[in-house]
Amino acid sequence: MNARDAEIVVGVDGSEQSLGALHWAAREARRRGAPLHVVTAYTLPMVGGSTFDVGYAAFDDAALSRAVADLAEDARRRVAELDVDVRSTVQAGDPSGVLVELSRGAQLLVLGSSGRGGFLGRLLGSVSTAVPAHAHCPVGIIPLQWGTDYRLSENVSRRGAFVDGVTVGSDGSGHASSAMLWAADEAEQLGVPLHVVCAAPAENASYAWLPSPVDFDDLRGEVRAALDACVAWLRSHFPGLEITGELVDGAPIDTLVACSAQNQLVVTGTRGRGGFTGMLLGSTSQGVLHNCTGPAMIVPRFEDPRLQDRPDVAV
Repeated sequence: MNARDAEIVVGVDGSEQSLGALHWAAREARRRGAPLHVVTAYTLPMVGGSTFDVGYAAFDDAALSRAVADLAEDARRRVAELDVDVRSTVQAGDPSGVLVELSRGAQLLVLGSSGRGGFLGRLLGSVSTAVPAHAHCPVGIIPLQWGTDYRLSENVSRRGAFVDGVTVGSDGSGHASSAMLWAADEAEQLGVPLHVVCAAPAENASYAWLPSPVDFDDLRGEVRAALDACVAWLRSHFPGLEITGELVDGAPIDTLVACSAQNQLVVTGTRGRGGFTGMLLGSTSQGVLHNCTGPAMIVPRFEDPRLQDRPDVAV
């Protein structure tokens, strides 16, 4: 994992969502004392027109380049008052590839949850789906609700039923353990509690196909013990941090999305191994980033000496 003094990269395409992500990233850069890198990436549209009389129409790529450069510079000016070391660049190339490559040296990559469409809009939307799975650093996804009015993130306590804290999902996989460590670091830096949640299947008819009856009380007991072991492991490395664990009935996506409506930050791994609940599979992370109503972080698996003593929680 890159050092906290490494730059924060934010992708901007001029949409309201991306400008909200820009302001959120700038405040994160100020809080962390890190430089901010505003990036606009584009590819030339594969379009052409012709008639029998005129022939092929030339696309003015110079005008496009100037327009994109102006967009990036305008984004840089928008956060100049936050007293952050900020630079803006325009890079020609596939936006997903550009951002993934920049993530190699970044401590955090920030995107809005959706863009405005077209070739510029590719920076957000489809890119915010593709980038988290391949990025080399955590990816922050700032949802539409925060993008349309980024002032929400200036005073999150105004949000209904808000509980100041960080929530992280757990399924016992290595990816989840990395996400838990990163979430604990974030909660400690923010000075807020950390809440570890695990979604366990409720007893219902969908398990009728199993060849033998399922003892749900026994299963939940094992899951609860595994969750408690994870919480104890985190407390051993963060003794001054308030850490709680919760076992809930329901789907992982629904659980974490509900938490995003109440917490300052929701964290997931990029994917899981199934674990004891199937939590944090790629589909879960995708579901969270597309439906969260507050900032979400997708954390890739990384090497950390603290992972060497993590509990074996596979059930």
